[in-house]
Amino acid sequence: MSTESSESVHPAELPPIPAKRYFSIGEVSELCGVKAHVLRYWEQEFSQLKPLKRSGNRRYYQHHEVLLVRRIRHLLYDQGFTITGARHRLDETAILDRENAIAAEENRMLLAELRGEIESTLGILREAQAGL
Repeated sequence: MSTESSESVHPAELPPIPAKRYFSIGEVSELCGVKAHVLRYWEQEFSQLKPLKRSGNRRYYQHHEVLLVRRIRHLLYDQGFTITGARHRLDETAILDRENAIAAEENRMLLAELRGEIESTLGILREAQAGL
């Protein structure tokens, strides 16, 4: 990498996130282009960011938290949000995600009901055809 600080890394230049369950704070720092002390500060500012803490108070981030750190970084560094503004945007996004999940579940239930009705109608048509 160049001599730029890790905070000036463009999102497109961030490395891919490996397929593993837990990441140390150092790994997350490298994956997200943010220094470890910034990550610890963000944990205080963003309630959604809660890495596991194990022996010796070592932090272990999960995949979804690495994605969240990248999202926070994008909001703050690329989009110019304040901490408060980024927090509100994440809250709005969470509300929309919940609403979309509810709508998706309602759609799945409706499709299952329609499928049942179609299968029932097909059964009636097959019986009628067999009777001819």
